[in-house]
Amino acid sequence: MTESPNIAALAAPLADPARARMVLSLMDGRARTVTELGTATGLTKASASEHAAKLLDAGLLRAEKQGRHKYLTLASPEVARLIEAMMALAGQTPGRLPQPGPRDPALREARLCYNHLAGALGVQLYQSFSARSFLVHTAGGLDLTANGHSFCLTLGLSDHDLVPSGRTPLCRDCLDWSERQSHLGGRLGRLILQRLETKGWLHRREGSRALSVTPEGRRLFAKTFPVASAPEPA
Repeated sequence: MTESPNIAALAAPLADPARARMVLSLMDGRARTVTELGTATGLTKASASEHAAKLLDAGLLRAEKQGRHKYLTLASPEVARLIEAMMALAGQTPGRLPQPGPRDPALREARLCYNHLAGALGVQLYQSFSARSFLVHTAGGLDLTANGHSFCLTLGLSDHDLVPSGRTPLCRDCLDWSERQSHLGGRLGRLILQRLETKGWLHRREGSRALSVTPEGRRLFAKTFPVASAPEPA
């Protein structure tokens, strides 16, 4: 019998609705205590603690102790990427084509996917990079081209920021929950989101994955990350 990874052991902890809600509540990249997770998901502290322990044992969450408190986060960007892809697939309904993703317009426009930009603006950024040949698919995955490197410097990133790292991929495709197209993950996705926040183009909302986009930020985003329109039919 051929050995293969035990995906059932990984998927089983997520099959419980309460644990699924806990994982989803951490998709904004913030760390939370068990008590905060319980409040966010409608669980008692004892129940939240029990569910969190199972997610920790499965390697889906990571715990970090600071003082008297223990904070929980998703274990890695790979876990966040898995959850985002599962959300996209879970929204598919056989036999009809519903509007995928969240109903909230703010979540659809711009939201956190763990530590990078998702939603319509996240997909626009990815498509803009692709259309201008800033990204290239290689045998090793997605990579930044020389032109892409130069463009990132104009955004305020440094050469040091863009040095390849063996720990975290610089660029990565991430299937978007609402748009069903790729947005930009990896270290570059995180760095660009940080730059957009520093510029004041968008802001995080307390208790939500949605990002508030300022009118000026929306204008400058469209100018900085343009996507060529499809040619008019003859």
